[in-house]
Amino acid sequence: MAMSEAQGCMLPCGRDVETVWERLDATDAGSADAHEATCAYCSATRKGLVVLRQVAGGLASEDAAPVSLGLVERIMSSVRAETRRHHMLALPGPEPGGLRISEQAVAAVLRSAADSVDGVRARRCRIAAAEAVGEVEVEMSLAVAYRRFSADAVHEVRERVAAAAAARVGVTPVRLDLTVEDLYDA
Repeated sequence: MAMSEAQGCMLPCGRDVETVWERLDATDAGSADAHEATCAYCSATRKGLVVLRQVAGGLASEDAAPVSLGLVERIMSSVRAETRRHHMLALPGPEPGGLRISEQAVAAVLRSAADSVDGVRARRCRIAAAEAVGEVEVEMSLAVAYRRFSADAVHEVRERVAAAAAARVGVTPVRLDLTVEDLYDA
Protein backbone atom coordinates (compact mmCIF):
# COMPACT_ATOMS: atom_id res chain seq x y z
CA MET A 1 0.00 0.00 0.00
CA ALA A 2 1.38 3.37 -0.96
CA MET A 3 1.84 5.86 1.84
CA SER A 4 -0.45 8.38 0.12
CA GLU A 5 -3.26 5.81 0.21
CA ALA A 6 -2.64 5.14 3.90
CA GLN A 7 -2.81 8.82 4.76
CA GLY A 8 -6.07 9.19 2.84
CA CYS A 9 -8.22 7.67 5.61
CA MET A 10 -9.04 10.67 7.74
CA LEU A 11 -11.23 10.49 10.80
CA PRO A 12 -13.87 13.23 11.14
CA CYS A 13 -11.59 14.94 13.69
CA GLY A 14 -8.80 15.34 11.11
CA ARG A 15 -6.44 12.57 12.30
CA ASP A 16 -5.72 9.64 10.02
CA VAL A 17 -6.12 6.03 11.15
CA GLU A 18 -2.42 5.27 10.65
CA THR A 19 -1.43 8.01 13.11
CA VAL A 20 -3.76 6.50 15.70
CA TRP A 21 -2.21 3.07 14.99
CA GLU A 22 1.35 4.37 15.31
CA ARG A 23 0.54 6.07 18.64
CA LEU A 24 -1.17 3.08 20.30
CA ASP A 25 1.83 2.23 22.52
CA ALA A 26 2.42 5.84 23.53
CA THR A 27 -1.25 6.36 24.34
CA ASP A 28 -1.44 3.07 26.30
CA ALA A 29 1.64 4.20 28.27
CA GLY A 30 -0.17 7.40 29.31
CA SER A 31 1.56 9.71 26.83
CA ALA A 32 -1.56 10.76 24.94
CA ASP A 33 -1.52 14.26 23.55
CA ALA A 34 -4.37 16.66 24.37
CA HIS A 35 -6.30 15.70 21.23
CA GLU A 36 -6.01 11.95 21.81
CA ALA A 37 -7.10 12.29 25.42
CA THR A 38 -10.42 13.94 24.53
CA CYS A 39 -11.32 12.92 20.96
CA ALA A 40 -14.21 10.44 20.71
CA TYR A 41 -13.28 9.49 17.12
CA CYS A 42 -9.67 8.67 18.01
CA SER A 43 -10.82 6.81 21.12
CA ALA A 44 -13.28 4.61 19.18
CA THR A 45 -10.70 3.92 16.48
CA ARG A 46 -8.04 3.15 19.10
CA LYS A 47 -10.33 0.60 20.81
CA GLY A 48 -10.85 -1.23 17.52
CA LEU A 49 -7.15 -1.17 16.72
CA VAL A 50 -6.24 -2.55 20.16
CA VAL A 51 -8.53 -5.51 19.53
CA LEU A 52 -7.01 -5.94 16.07
CA ARG A 53 -3.50 -5.90 17.55
CA GLN A 54 -4.45 -8.49 20.18
CA VAL A 55 -5.98 -10.81 17.59
CA ALA A 56 -3.05 -10.36 15.23
CA GLY A 57 -0.61 -11.03 18.09
CA GLY A 58 -2.45 -14.23 18.93
CA LEU A 59 -2.32 -15.36 15.33
CA ALA A 60 1.38 -14.55 15.07
CA SER A 61 2.15 -16.66 18.12
CA GLU A 62 0.34 -19.72 16.76
CA ASP A 63 2.19 -22.34 14.77
CA ALA A 64 0.26 -21.75 11.60
CA ALA A 65 0.94 -21.20 7.96
CA PRO A 66 2.61 -17.86 7.22
CA VAL A 67 0.26 -14.90 6.88
CA SER A 68 -0.63 -14.31 3.26
CA LEU A 69 0.69 -11.24 1.55
CA GLY A 70 -1.85 -8.48 1.53
CA LEU A 71 -3.40 -9.39 4.89
CA VAL A 72 -2.39 -6.09 6.48
CA GLU A 73 -3.80 -4.20 3.50
CA ARG A 74 -7.11 -6.08 3.75
CA ILE A 75 -7.32 -5.44 7.49
CA MET A 76 -6.55 -1.75 7.11
CA SER A 77 -9.12 -1.54 4.31
CA SER A 78 -11.72 -2.87 6.76
CA VAL A 79 -10.63 -0.35 9.38
CA ARG A 80 -10.99 2.46 6.84
CA ALA A 81 -14.47 1.24 5.89
CA GLU A 82 -15.40 1.33 9.56
CA THR A 83 -14.30 4.95 9.92
CA ARG A 84 -16.53 5.99 7.02
CA ARG A 85 -19.53 5.16 9.18
CA HIS A 86 -18.88 8.28 11.18
CA HIS A 87 -20.61 10.44 8.56
CA MET A 88 -23.87 10.84 10.40
CA LEU A 89 -27.18 12.51 9.56
CA ALA A 90 -29.43 14.10 12.14
CA LEU A 91 -32.97 12.71 12.24
CA PRO A 92 -35.98 14.61 13.49
CA GLY A 93 -37.19 13.46 16.87
CA PRO A 94 -38.40 14.65 20.26
CA GLU A 95 -35.38 13.37 22.23
CA PRO A 96 -32.89 15.92 23.55
CA GLY A 97 -29.69 15.68 21.56
CA GLY A 98 -31.57 14.14 18.66
CA LEU A 99 -31.13 10.95 16.75
CA ARG A 100 -28.39 10.23 14.23
CA ILE A 101 -27.95 7.62 11.50
CA SER A 102 -24.99 6.91 9.26
CA GLU A 103 -25.13 8.06 5.65
CA GLN A 104 -23.99 4.56 4.75
CA ALA A 105 -27.05 2.99 6.40
CA VAL A 106 -29.41 5.40 4.65
CA ALA A 107 -27.73 4.67 1.31
CA ALA A 108 -28.16 0.90 1.88
CA VAL A 109 -31.90 1.33 2.53
CA LEU A 110 -32.35 3.50 -0.56
CA ARG A 111 -30.33 1.13 -2.80
CA SER A 112 -32.51 -1.73 -1.58
CA ALA A 113 -35.65 0.23 -2.50
CA ALA A 114 -34.29 0.86 -6.00
CA ASP A 115 -33.34 -2.82 -6.37
CA SER A 116 -36.94 -3.78 -5.59
CA VAL A 117 -38.00 -2.39 -8.98
CA ASP A 118 -38.04 -5.17 -11.57
CA GLY A 119 -35.11 -4.87 -13.97
CA VAL A 120 -33.26 -2.20 -11.95
CA ARG A 121 -30.01 -2.53 -10.03
CA ALA A 122 -28.79 0.30 -7.86
CA ARG A 123 -25.13 1.14 -8.11
CA ARG A 124 -23.61 4.07 -6.24
CA CYS A 125 -25.67 6.09 -3.81
CA ARG A 126 -24.43 9.29 -2.20
CA ILE A 127 -26.34 10.86 0.66
CA ALA A 128 -25.79 14.38 1.98
CA ALA A 129 -27.60 16.36 4.63
CA ALA A 130 -29.74 19.20 3.31
CA GLU A 131 -30.30 22.45 5.18
CA ALA A 132 -33.12 21.25 7.45
CA VAL A 133 -32.90 18.34 9.88
CA GLY A 134 -34.43 15.25 8.32
CA GLU A 135 -33.93 16.42 4.75
CA VAL A 136 -31.35 14.79 2.48
CA GLU A 137 -29.96 15.13 -1.00
CA VAL A 138 -29.55 11.85 -2.88
CA GLU A 139 -27.53 10.99 -5.95
CA MET A 140 -27.96 7.42 -7.21
CA SER A 141 -26.71 5.66 -10.30
CA LEU A 142 -28.60 2.73 -11.79
CA ALA A 143 -28.21 -0.14 -14.21
CA VAL A 144 -31.44 -1.01 -15.98
CA ALA A 145 -32.35 -4.13 -17.93
CA TYR A 146 -32.62 -3.36 -21.63
CA ARG A 147 -36.17 -4.75 -21.77
CA ARG A 148 -37.19 -2.49 -18.88
CA PHE A 149 -35.43 0.75 -19.90
CA SER A 150 -37.98 3.57 -19.93
CA ALA A 151 -38.94 6.74 -18.15
CA ASP A 152 -41.57 4.67 -16.29
CA ALA A 153 -38.89 2.48 -14.70
CA VAL A 154 -36.94 5.51 -13.50
CA HIS A 155 -40.17 7.10 -12.20
CA GLU A 156 -40.97 3.90 -10.28
CA VAL A 157 -37.48 3.92 -8.74
CA ARG A 158 -37.97 7.57 -7.73
CA GLU A 159 -41.29 6.75 -6.02
CA ARG A 160 -39.93 3.71 -4.15
CA VAL A 161 -36.76 5.47 -3.01
CA ALA A 162 -38.73 8.48 -1.73
CA ALA A 163 -41.23 6.19 0.04
CA ALA A 164 -38.44 4.13 1.65
CA ALA A 165 -36.64 7.28 2.78
CA ALA A 166 -39.76 8.49 4.56
CA ALA A 167 -41.16 5.20 5.87
CA ARG A 168 -38.01 3.23 6.72
CA VAL A 169 -35.54 5.97 7.69
CA GLY A 170 -37.61 9.06 8.51
CA VAL A 171 -35.94 11.46 6.09
CA THR A 172 -37.26 13.42 3.14
CA PRO A 173 -35.25 13.61 -0.07
CA VAL A 174 -35.38 17.26 -1.16
CA ARG A 175 -33.24 16.37 -4.16
CA LEU A 176 -33.20 12.91 -5.77
CA ASP A 177 -30.92 12.69 -8.79
CA LEU A 178 -31.12 9.36 -10.64
CA THR A 179 -28.67 8.55 -13.41
CA VAL A 180 -28.94 5.48 -15.63
CA GLU A 181 -25.29 4.54 -16.16
CA ASP A 182 -25.68 1.15 -17.74
CA LEU A 183 -28.05 -1.13 -19.58
CA TYR A 184 -27.78 -4.87 -19.19
CA ASP A 185 -29.29 -7.89 -20.86
CA ALA A 186 -31.45 -9.78 -18.39
